Amino acid sequence: MYESPARASAICSRPCRNSIAMPRPGNPRIAFVVLAFCAVSLALCLASPASAQSVEQFYRTHAITMLVGTSPGGINDISARLVARHLSRFIPGAPNVIVQNNPGAGGLVTANRLFFNAERDGSVLAKLERAVPQLAIQGNPNAQFDPAKFSWLGSLSCYVDDAYLMLVNAQHPARSVADLKSPGISVALGADNAASSNLIFAVIAKEVLGLNVKVVRGYTGAAPLFLAMQRGEIDGQMVGLSSVRTGQRDLWNRHAFRPLMAFGRTTRHPEFPDIPIGRELTGNPEALLLIEFAELPFFMALPFAAPPGIPADRANALQTAFTAMCADQAFREEAEMLGIELSPIGAGAILQLLSRTAKTPPEVIGRYNAMAGEKK
Repeated sequence: MYESPARASAICSRPCRNSIAMPRPGNPRIAFVVLAFCAVSLALCLASPASAQSVEQFYRTHAITMLVGTSPGGINDISARLVARHLSRFIPGAPNVIVQNNPGAGGLVTANRLFFNAERDGSVLAKLERAVPQLAIQGNPNAQFDPAKFSWLGSLSCYVDDAYLMLVNAQHPARSVADLKSPGISVALGADNAASSNLIFAVIAKEVLGLNVKVVRGYTGAAPLFLAMQRGEIDGQMVGLSSVRTGQRDLWNRHAFRPLMAFGRTTRHPEFPDIPIGRELTGNPEALLLIEFAELPFFMALPFAAPPGIPADRANALQTAFTAMCADQAFREEAEMLGIELSPIGAGAILQLLSRTAKTPPEVIGRYNAMAGEKK
C-alpha cells in the first residue's frame, strides 16, 4: 500500500521496539546494524514509485527519445525533427526530445522495437513509416506487432493537399503516363523493401496498371533515391509531393523532376490538373479495391506513436500535446516553411483507419501481398 512521503516519514521515525530489540549501551556493532536498517527503511518509505509520479514530475526528469524508422533526409526524418523541436512546449515538465534514426526493413525494425523493447513509461516515441502498420494486417511475418495496440498520438497529415507522385528526371523521354504504355519507353523506379510505399506503388503501376516499369530495389529512404536519380542509376521514384518539397526544395524549384501520375487521392491534385490519379487508369473493380487498400496509409501519412501500455495519464498528455502542437502558429509556420502538408488527425481517426483496413477482403490482401513480393 502506497504511503505519502509525510506519512511514511512519520511511520519510519517511530521507535522500532516492536520489531527489533534496542541495542544495549556499549555495543557499537549492534547499534550500527540497527541504524543502517532504519536508514534503509526510511529511504524505501520515502521513495515514491514512478507510477505514482504526476505527468509533470515524470517529464521534468525524463527526456523523450524519438525513433525514426528511416534514414536522415526524407520526409519522415524532417517531420520527426520538426515535432521534436515543438512538442516539448506542450508536455507538462517540458522534456527534451532527442531524435534517433533507426532505419531497417522499411521501418519494421523501429515498429517492432517500439512494440516489444521500448520503455513503456512514455519516454520513447516513434515516427513510423505510414505503410508499416498495414503490414501486420497483411500478415507479414516480420511485422510482429499489433498496430491497434500502439499508443497513437496522431498524424500530421491525412493527405488533404498532398499526393504520391510517380516522379521522373526531367530529361526522361516520357512526357506523360500514357507514354509508359508505348513499346519503346519504360522507366526504372528505385524502391526500398517490403514496408515501403515506393515499392508497393511502383509494383502497382507495373502489375495493376500495366505500365512499362522496372522496379530497382535496395535503397533506404528518399534522399538516397534522389541521389541515385541524379547519378542516372534510376529514372525516378514514387514519392510524396511534400517529401520532394521538404527534402529536395532546390531541385524541385528548378524543375529537375516531372510528375507523371499520382496516388493517394480520390481526385486530381489542384496543382496538377493534367496529371491523372491511379484510380482513373483502371476500370477493373478488383483493381480499384486493391488500389484503395494500398492507398489507405496515405490518410495517416505522418503518424506518431508510443509503445502499448504506457500509463494512461501520460498517453493522454502526449495525445493532448500533439493536438495542441498541430494547432500552434509557430509550429504551423515552420511546417509550411519546410513544405510539410498539415492536415492533422488524432489517435481515434488512426484507429478507425486501421479498423477499416482490417476489413479488406482476404483475396484483395492476398493479391496485394503477392505484388509486394514481386522481384522483377
